[in-house]
Amino acid sequence: MLQTLKPKSPGRGQRHSAAWGKRLSMLLLLLVAEAAFAQNWEGSPKPVGKFAADLAPIAARAHQGSASNETVKVIVQYKQVPQSAQEGRVQRLGARLNHRLGMVKGIALTIPVSALPALEADPEILSVSIDHPMQGLDDITDAATGVGTAWNDGYDGTGVTVAVIDSGINDSHPDLWDSTQSHSRVVYHQDFTGTATSNSNGANYDLYGHGTHVAGIIAGNGNLSGGNYTGVAPNVSLVDLRALDVNGSGSDSTVIAAIQQAIALKSTYNIRVINLSLGRGIFVSYTQDPLCQAVESAWKAGIVVVVAAGNYGRVSVNSSNGFGTVTAPGNDPFVITVGAMKSNGSTSPAAETKASYSSKGPTTYDHVVKPDLMAPGNDIVSLSAPGATLEAEYPAELVSGNDGNNDYFTLSGTSMATPVVVGAVALLLQQNNALTPDQVKARLMKTTYKKLPTFTSAFVPHLQQNFTDFYDLLSVGSGLLDMQTAVVNTDLAPATVGAALSPSVVYNASTGTVSMVTGNASVSVNSVVWGTSVVWGTSVVWGTNVTGSSVVWGTSLPWNDNLLSAFSVVWGSSTGTGAQAASVVWGTAVSTTDGAFSDAGDDEQ
Repeated sequence: MLQTLKPKSPGRGQRHSAAWGKRLSMLLLLLVAEAAFAQNWEGSPKPVGKFAADLAPIAARAHQGSASNETVKVIVQYKQVPQSAQEGRVQRLGARLNHRLGMVKGIALTIPVSALPALEADPEILSVSIDHPMQGLDDITDAATGVGTAWNDGYDGTGVTVAVIDSGINDSHPDLWDSTQSHSRVVYHQDFTGTATSNSNGANYDLYGHGTHVAGIIAGNGNLSGGNYTGVAPNVSLVDLRALDVNGSGSDSTVIAAIQQAIALKSTYNIRVINLSLGRGIFVSYTQDPLCQAVESAWKAGIVVVVAAGNYGRVSVNSSNGFGTVTAPGNDPFVITVGAMKSNGSTSPAAETKASYSSKGPTTYDHVVKPDLMAPGNDIVSLSAPGATLEAEYPAELVSGNDGNNDYFTLSGTSMATPVVVGAVALLLQQNNALTPDQVKARLMKTTYKKLPTFTSAFVPHLQQNFTDFYDLLSVGSGLLDMQTAVVNTDLAPATVGAALSPSVVYNASTGTVSMVTGNASVSVNSVVWGTSVVWGTSVVWGTNVTGSSVVWGTSLPWNDNLLSAFSVVWGSSTGTGAQAASVVWGTAVSTTDGAFSDAGDDEQ
């Protein structure tokens, strides 16, 4: 998007809130979220029998006979893909079938709490987890990321299809049609929310306004702006899989069902990339999470999955400075997880600074190094969806097109940075359609712009708070997306699935050092790109801010004396148990409150 040429709207003051209008809402969100990111540092919370840790207290009420008429949404995973007999069995318990999730050998149900013990007794059932609520993560892009080089070489996404799993896409916008305006490049629509797909205000397919904005960042051709607001891959095709409703709300099961359908449609439409500008809190290790299992299935099917890191970088549990706040499924080591940068009114990558709301790693429980890379995500002008919720609530963010209508809309967040990377992936795949997801991820990470500052500070007036960001591995990943370098690079990582698996970090209390661990139970340490035996060692991928081949940091930045409290939060302390921390953060009351997983994006400018 070429919004670096766009002056600030009169009267916008210091900043709008993209998906949260009132300042009080933002303050309340941050207060809730501060509690929400205390973490279980003794490892992933242990399931109780077949029940996930956060479902176990609910199931206990059934055993105690205090569940009354209470129901709960769950995902039930079987040892084998469930058939009609298994479905009939749970329906006789009073359950309502919401989605069939064969990809994770499961079904999504709304079931009486009193029936949970029957699920525990079923020998064919492997595990039962809460179907967690899910929401979108909102907060001079083309020029700042070097996309013009790819365009000059003739790459515009032609022949590549992206699946956008979001709140829908209003395909009537002319910027999503082909260059002759004869047909829409949105080639498929499907709804997984079971809610209306149009409203009396004229909104169609996208009643929230988030998905259309995301689609424009990827694929808008600038038709109504004279090319000013052009997407990264302006001739790419789109598959619209609607998993979020009129309020931007969804669940694990709606997203999993949409991912499952993207895999099923891969060959039909040549789907090579999935955009997930959404997220929610982390309740278990990625190895136990059905949502993470789903994104891994897509990755292994040959689809590049790009996910927002989250907008909780300002959350500070015990002065943790926002570390440990990446959301799911961005915590999965296979996928590309994207954080947000600010252009600061310049087209130069050197002027880009980290948006303080952008979530930082390591991930909860597994301590995976995230985000993987950064992209512009602040004050992004993209397509509007007339009549949708966001446009109705924040009319000041509407931007006129050349026809004098409000054709465009401004949003900020890691949700906006994610489709920038998705568009870049489409360009690389047009250039070389043989690239595997791991090869795409490795190339983008290796070629990022790494000449970033040591730290920056920004004052947020409406919060009356100053935020300082260090440009370390867990804050900015491998650096800022640089398509000018990526498009001319010909290096190939191994084609092995998992070759670009994001590493994890471990802390050695005796030496005071943090080191990277490559590989996992399913991927050999010797086959990953970041391993010391591979030519792309840590100094190449992660840049000069990382020293040595195995030690990421010593006792200095960012774990200096001023941030010891952050260290104790991220790596654990002697006070409290993991179970206590988990109950504070992801207890039932919080995990079922949609607002806890909503947009917290906000500009410091």
